[in-house]
Amino acid sequence: MKYVDEFRNKSLITKIARNIRNITPPQMINIMEVCGTHTQNFFRFGLNTLLPQNIRLISGPGCPVCVSAQGYIDQAIQYAGQRDKIIATFGDLLRVPGTYSSLEKEQSRLGNVRVVYSPLDSLKIAKGNPNQKVIFLAVGFETTAPAVALTILLAKKEKIKNLFFLIALKLMPPAMRYLVQDPKLAIHGFLCPGHVSSIIGTKPYEFIPAKYGLGCCVAGFEPLDMLEGIYFLIRQIVGGAPIVENQYIRAVKKAGNPEARKIMSRVFKTSDAYWRGLGEIPQSGLFIRREFSLLDAEKALKLKTKKYKASPRQKKCRCAEVLKGRINPDACPLFAKLCNPDNPIGPCMVSGEGACNAYYRYK
Repeated sequence: MKYVDEFRNKSLITKIARNIRNITPPQMINIMEVCGTHTQNFFRFGLNTLLPQNIRLISGPGCPVCVSAQGYIDQAIQYAGQRDKIIATFGDLLRVPGTYSSLEKEQSRLGNVRVVYSPLDSLKIAKGNPNQKVIFLAVGFETTAPAVALTILLAKKEKIKNLFFLIALKLMPPAMRYLVQDPKLAIHGFLCPGHVSSIIGTKPYEFIPAKYGLGCCVAGFEPLDMLEGIYFLIRQIVGGAPIVENQYIRAVKKAGNPEARKIMSRVFKTSDAYWRGLGEIPQSGLFIRREFSLLDAEKALKLKTKKYKASPRQKKCRCAEVLKGRINPDACPLFAKLCNPDNPIGPCMVSGEGACNAYYRYK
């Protein structure tokens, strides 16, 4: 198949949904999808209505904005409050509430927050504003990291002195290792992220069936992709032979993208990182190497980090448990009442990849 409409063919979707029902055993089956686009499209296309009731898809920490630490958000807002700074950020970070403000509010106050579509846009902003310090908010997973690394290499090569990077880049396999060790989740298989896998390939997931006896399937994002991925996982569960399967063969190779990984390893080193809702996960973050430290905002533009008390509403937000897959969004007391896309209390409601946003819009 070559075209999008073929991956949305109603008769094929009906057929594979029937095949899933025919092979599904009677016990409860928990499948975690750790990609925000999977979360959105699962409800957007109504795939939940096609599956047997004993198949439960659990939304994991697949939204990079959502898992960014509260301290990172507050730090970005603190930089945005300084008149000699320009903040360059992806749009989904704009409305994430910090403890005391948001980038959107700072933008309305000082006008120094700019939405970009690529890290390379921050280079242009820095060149066009030589008297301002430009800070790019590098939030994302392995999908975003190569472009950030390339931008850092270009900035150093072109000797741009006023561009800096505030890093919150995270790695997905270590988070999956953390999640599979949580007995409360009782995960039976993973629907692995397609975008991330296009960079890292399928090999990094092999520890999951080898060590934990759970199946994995890399899947694309169209209805047929996701349903076929679920079918592959159910087939593994029934057969008792967990492996890493690749449904998304049109975009993902076993070796991933070696050139992208080479650029990443040149610029970044791995270290422990804090995930909102999950805590500190060993070797799950990417950080700028020492040779590029002049471009590292935390080192070059040091802040006296302020500590703020969360508001009563923020304390009631259960986004952390949603990110861990322990509750569905509608179990949060704020969901669809005080918290909605127009008035988000937590980051899971802000981003289009957030589970709360998906539940609100489509479920």
